[in-house]
Amino acid sequence: MNIKQIVTGAIQENCYLIDDNQTMLIVDPGSDAEKIKAEIAASSAKPVAILITHTHYDHIGAVEAIRHEYNIPVYVSPIEQEWLTDPKLNFSGLMNHNDIEDIIVQPAEHLFEMGQTLTFGDLSFKVVPTPGHSPGSVSFIFAEFVITGDALFRGSIGRTDLPFGDMEQLKKGIKAELFTLPDDLRAYPGHGPVTSIGREKKMNPFFN
Repeated sequence: MNIKQIVTGAIQENCYLIDDNQTMLIVDPGSDAEKIKAEIAASSAKPVAILITHTHYDHIGAVEAIRHEYNIPVYVSPIEQEWLTDPKLNFSGLMNHNDIEDIIVQPAEHLFEMGQTLTFGDLSFKVVPTPGHSPGSVSFIFAEFVITGDALFRGSIGRTDLPFGDMEQLKKGIKAELFTLPDDLRAYPGHGPVTSIGREKKMNPFFN
């Protein structure tokens, strides 16, 4: 299994391409659609789905461009389906930066069920709830790694000072869904460098 991290946009959001050399999943195409397309073109794998960990604007800005380029469906938590189409909920409409336009993404074709396992080709992963940064935040557990979105970072956790944030809910979800995973499992966050479950259990200041 291959995983490629692509840093996108002004906030340095991590988009991920995950493939088995034939089938590709695209996680959180946040911005820089042409950059993402170039990385896809460099692979022999065929994109089949877009997976969204949560719908803040910096994680969904390139969804429409990628969706239409490859004619593939989008998957999101049912809690945040409405956020895709509402710039106020996805925060693009609340930003004061001149370079951020209102982001409106058409509704996702598929809604995650918490605890379900999805399989595409030889790629399988479990969807688990890790809310707190946003109400519908999810993480994706693969055999070789976990995608944590903006729940768990190297040495930190997601912001909870934004609307709908909840610090205790976030920490509870991380402990229940992520810290129960093997210590050597790599964790790929929505921003910043890769880490591991064991490192964060031992060294993350929010849990020590």
